[in-house]
Amino acid sequence: MNIFIPLIAGIVFGYIFRERIKINLDKPMSVALLLLIFFMGVEAGRVEINAAELFVASVTFAVLTILGSLAFAMLMGGKLR
Repeated sequence: MNIFIPLIAGIVFGYIFRERIKINLDKPMSVALLLLIFFMGVEAGRVEINAAELFVASVTFAVLTILGSLAFAMLMGGKLR
């Protein structure tokens, strides 16, 4: 589903009726956000993954990113202390 259509419709609706609508939408937005986070967690829990393999790949990526950043900093003229 294209999310931009309801977003643009909401912006237009809010712009047109900004002087007439005096409703506090803080609580409904908080509830909607909490439901969204809950259902994202439910969907994430349904996915089967190999946690050990994912952990090793994540740590490897993090280490290579740090080493690449250090190498680039040294290449640009900085020195390690």
